[in-house]
Amino acid sequence: MKVKTFYKLNTLVQYADKIAADYDTISFDLFDTLLIRRVHFPDMLKAPVGRFIAAKAKAYGLFWKPEKVHQLRDKIEAAQRAKTGTRFEDHEARYPDFMRELLSHIFEDKMSDKLLEEVTDYELAIENAMLVARAELVDWMRKQHQQGKTILVVSDMYLPSEYLWRLVEHAGFADVVTYVVSSADTFKAKASGAAFPMLKEKYGLKPQRWLHIGDNPISDGARPNEFGIRSLVIKDASEKTRKLVFRIYYGYSLASAFWNGRMFQQMMLPLENENQPQQALYHEGYHFFAPLVGAYVQGIAERTRHLNIKKVFFMSREGWTFKKFWELAMPTVFPDYLPDIEYIYVSRMALAGPGCAYQGLTQTNADIVFLAPGNRDFRDVCKVFNLDLEGLTPFLERHELNSDDPLSPFYSNESIKYYAKFIDILEDAEFQTEIKRQTRPSNDALQLYLEKIGFFDYKDVALADVGWMGTIQRFLYDAVKHREDKPRLHGFLMGASRGIPFATRPDNYVEGLIFDYDRCDFAGSLVMYAQDIFEEAFRAPHSGLNGYQLTNDGFELMFRASDDETGREELKQNEYFEPLRRGIFDAAPRFGAASAVTGYQFWRLKPWLNYLLFTKLAFPKTDEITTLKHQSHLDDFHGKNKPFTKAFKAEKQLWDQSPTALRWNPFLRLNYYIAHALKILRR
Repeated sequence: MKVKTFYKLNTLVQYADKIAADYDTISFDLFDTLLIRRVHFPDMLKAPVGRFIAAKAKAYGLFWKPEKVHQLRDKIEAAQRAKTGTRFEDHEARYPDFMRELLSHIFEDKMSDKLLEEVTDYELAIENAMLVARAELVDWMRKQHQQGKTILVVSDMYLPSEYLWRLVEHAGFADVVTYVVSSADTFKAKASGAAFPMLKEKYGLKPQRWLHIGDNPISDGARPNEFGIRSLVIKDASEKTRKLVFRIYYGYSLASAFWNGRMFQQMMLPLENENQPQQALYHEGYHFFAPLVGAYVQGIAERTRHLNIKKVFFMSREGWTFKKFWELAMPTVFPDYLPDIEYIYVSRMALAGPGCAYQGLTQTNADIVFLAPGNRDFRDVCKVFNLDLEGLTPFLERHELNSDDPLSPFYSNESIKYYAKFIDILEDAEFQTEIKRQTRPSNDALQLYLEKIGFFDYKDVALADVGWMGTIQRFLYDAVKHREDKPRLHGFLMGASRGIPFATRPDNYVEGLIFDYDRCDFAGSLVMYAQDIFEEAFRAPHSGLNGYQLTNDGFELMFRASDDETGREELKQNEYFEPLRRGIFDAAPRFGAASAVTGYQFWRLKPWLNYLLFTKLAFPKTDEITTLKHQSHLDDFHGKNKPFTKAFKAEKQLWDQSPTALRWNPFLRLNYYIAHALKILRR
């Protein structure tokens, strides 16, 4: 009987369907037949297990390099295969046996069954993360099961069948499989042909009524044929091409750091049924934003592990997305230890007032108000810091300043005259006393909230926020710095623009991970092209926090109303960007798996991230801009005033341009890019 070979999966399925009525039993090879791996070389999956074991050993004071663990594993496995070869035709190994020997050698008297179980669970988790079911073949298998056929999964593999069952269950087709068989159970493999007569006797199968499908022309073709079993072999050309592409990127990554990220992202690509038609925003979330978020939260994890920080608070509404991504990805990357994480309800609006309760209103904090073009005068200062204008009017009159006098240069060339009077007011001690009196209740409510979430239980906490000037952390520190039990605040921003200098102290500092103006990182600075887009993409789908209020029972979080015009507009924004967020979260587990397999630290991905920022933000397609920019950008911190000065018009950026200008001005992007480069170089 001649082995029939197919080069496309659909043609194999069509042929198998025609002849299926002649068979009662259908067996399948598992790897590269029912399941494909995201990587081209299965041994790549041993590396993360080596790192996991090395980390476990370090916790016991045993220092093993992951590479040494990997080498010893291969040596023990090879020795076991040689020993098996003295008794059986197939030189097979058995995972629990060689892994127990490996762990016993490394951990000695600290070895335990629990340790073996932990290592096994992690190895299977990595396998599952890298395996994808061949949808078309699995669907056909389900059809045969429904027709009452016996379904076997047969694999030449060092993992025993009980472990293969776990892979099959994770892949989603365990309900249609009758038996899972591994050569590790009996040392009788398909490769020698010994597996087939063994299965015939064990399960009472009839070779003439038995069809086998696999990818190896010997193990899955010639050997079953020799035993009278009909066999079909798949040599999927498209799958070979996919692996070849990955192999090429892998080779490039060994020579140049730039290709690390490209190979990494190739590993994340959706395959088979994962690859469904999606909206453009979903693709932006999956392929552009997810790698940036993943690298950012991994950078936080690396820094907190290095600094031995036990708690990470994800701040502001963007932190909601970062926390969820962390939960989906980081446990796979760092299975040995991660700090506790929590989402903290804060915002610039909510913290601005409490930050004045003990120090008053500083000039630096007041200046932050007027960085927003929509803020014009003292009324906007009162809005941002939640101040009672009527109670402060006597101080304005004392210094001859009206509440509507323009303090922002975006509204008047004479603003400097009014701003000088404003500085005089800030230096008025009685004014500052009134500021402290007005803002103390909100500060008291904030303290109660922070105590409830255990903020003061740690000596060091990490604060994660999208950026850009660290304003939230600045206000938070101002609100708690009077307390002796305040923790040291380690701020990790996605991008640190430092528009207003951040007063770095031993107990309060910020650093930008994707971009920081204090480092010479020109490519990373391109995040400044479209800050609003990042905020909209990552924003949590709940109302913004306006403040903290004391109640009879303690405190209350005051959220902005969601049923007014602004709330309805924000809901519209959230609904619009939902596909983008879904793309980010779908990519998160695959980012975690790719990071675990490659072992890449944050810095290894940075060159590729810079390339993504360059192509997407500095030289975007017009359709990309129109897709990512919705009707409006909502920010309670910004006022409703509309400046008309030339100074404000000069602030217009590439992503603020109309689709017409973007399409028909051939030098528009280049001009903005050159201007941005000069700005960075002159800084």
